[in-house]
Amino acid sequence: MLNRIFGIETEYGLLINSDDPDHSPSWLAHRVIDQVFRIREQGVLDLHYRGYDEPPGNGGFLLNSGRLYVDMGHLEFASPECTTLADLVATDRAGDRLLQRTLAELNVDQEISLIKNNIDHETDATFGCHENYLVSRHFPFNLQGLNKLIPFLVTRQIFTGAGRIGMAEIYDGWIPVEQLLPKDSGHRDQKGRLHVPFQISQRADHIVNDFFEWVQHNRAIINTRDEPLADPNQFRRIHLLLGDSNMAEVATALKMGTTGLVMQLVEDGHAPVGLELEEPIQALKEISRDPTRKWEVRLANGQIRSAIDIQEDFLKAAQDHYAGQDDDTDWVLDQWESVLHDLRGDYTKLVGRVDWASKLWLLESFREEEKLEWDDPWLKSLDLEYHNLNPEKSLYFGLEEEGRAPRVTTNTAIDLAMQNPPRNTRAFGRSELVKELIGKDWNEDPSLEPSLERRFPHYVINWSIFQLRGQPPFPMPNPFKTYVKEVRAHLAEPEAKTSPSA
Repeated sequence: MLNRIFGIETEYGLLINSDDPDHSPSWLAHRVIDQVFRIREQGVLDLHYRGYDEPPGNGGFLLNSGRLYVDMGHLEFASPECTTLADLVATDRAGDRLLQRTLAELNVDQEISLIKNNIDHETDATFGCHENYLVSRHFPFNLQGLNKLIPFLVTRQIFTGAGRIGMAEIYDGWIPVEQLLPKDSGHRDQKGRLHVPFQISQRADHIVNDFFEWVQHNRAIINTRDEPLADPNQFRRIHLLLGDSNMAEVATALKMGTTGLVMQLVEDGHAPVGLELEEPIQALKEISRDPTRKWEVRLANGQIRSAIDIQEDFLKAAQDHYAGQDDDTDWVLDQWESVLHDLRGDYTKLVGRVDWASKLWLLESFREEEKLEWDDPWLKSLDLEYHNLNPEKSLYFGLEEEGRAPRVTTNTAIDLAMQNPPRNTRAFGRSELVKELIGKDWNEDPSLEPSLERRFPHYVINWSIFQLRGQPPFPMPNPFKTYVKEVRAHLAEPEAKTSPSA
């Protein structure tokens, strides 16, 4: 897609069906890290602190140039930089497959499941699927510009939501948030209590701000931290927190592709006007919880519009300005139009393409067959199994095996993406570095005292720069450049000898 770099960060949940007290989430996360990096040598571990909560050995860069690490107790995979939706979907699923195969190698895949979702039904915890989009430094990153994005982001859940049973108990101080919401913010029982059997988004309950700089505990639709991971004079990275993790390949590609096009509309001054929402956070929750699927919201100008109407306005603007600019754009425009058309009719037409629709259809079918109420624990278990990465257990993979879920990539492409980076971004050059470092025992250098080794690691790798011991830093400020020739030349230079006093 034109002038766009995409990336996805996925945090995974765990289901542990074991009486072994050692089988804790922390135990598993570090077993996986050891297996991937130390045993299988699929990447190189960080030898330095990346942050106070990311000590040496907590994770590292993989052969495919993505990152695998432990974040707040969750295993997390960050995709390498991608310029095409095919690469993005392939590398996203490559992270899933790498982790699932690692569980099998550890012989724990029958008792421990990795769940690619965003909620814990037992504790109301949430974990994220963060999206990254590279934009020009000239992007109007101010209230005027960002407010043009908000109506699209709030309403896109009608095709990007992963769906969930029930709602989270979110508190503002000591007051449940549901008590702070208007009476019409969802279906209520005869006693006035909010009752949500099924909603279309998992993250909607947990988003409390439209804009905020930090990620934890004050989750916003748009994270405003200025961390481009690239040349700050040319680029800015827009970091989104509101999205659900998707199993359906079409949903993943459509989520990222439509958002990329809307950012292009904002950059170019073509975004539709007059769509600002009166209360974006309230609208986010109301759309998710609407059992009628009318998805009506109030605009700042007092008008009532449906989420489908708003999406069609953005679609029309993108069609008018960007049809024909490249193959990815045309695919997104066609799929966007098709999904919005089907959302106005029978939701079951979306099975396999939209996760919430797929899940709702499966759960409704099972509920009818077994004569179950929505609060039956059996349904919550099936809710989670939809997202299981184990093909033998996953409800989504069952749809895929039956041919009900259209593919954007192939199994061959996913397998290749497990060990190979996209070859048209700086991920290619970083992968050359990782290949060079793999197999070298950096922790047993007889020329260095252990204390000195701990203080001066042999390498430091980040997304936009790396440094080998004894050599100058090697910046990679342009994500659109592969740097592969420059990295190979840098690695071929004789390594400078560094004295212990250096």
